[in-house]
Amino acid sequence: MFMGEYQHNLDTKGRLIVPAKLRDQLGSKMVLTRGMEGCIFGYSVTEWQKIEAKLAQLPLTKKNARRFTRMFYSGAMEAEFDKQGRINLTTTLKKHAALEKACVIVGVSDRIEIWSQARWDKFSDEASDDYDEIAEDLDDFE
Repeated sequence: MFMGEYQHNLDTKGRLIVPAKLRDQLGSKMVLTRGMEGCIFGYSVTEWQKIEAKLAQLPLTKKNARRFTRMFYSGAMEAEFDKQGRINLTTTLKKHAALEKACVIVGVSDRIEIWSQARWDKFSDEASDDYDEIAEDLDDFE
């Protein structure tokens, strides 16, 4: 399970350090793709295979299913860690997440998320304000 919040900067070549604690759980490589709310989702190879199996069950006849899978897969990339624990991010993913320099890497159960510091701060501030209400709205959350 991934958890925690970590701040790191993109270097001048667009590489990002993934904390050792998360790398240990991810293995030697991971799969990254467009996430929701303007972040990047990162999965271990094993978890990615589970996602692929679920996406394969979506009905080809549904327009939104086709649109979602196109966006999800077209932004996907396999990333291997270099000796310093860095990954290279594609221009597509950096643009999607508005990554320029300051980044936040968040562990979220079965995945990591990579956010620009500005987007994370905005999201976190808004979610913090509604945290209790959000919890109340979740069925069977106890």
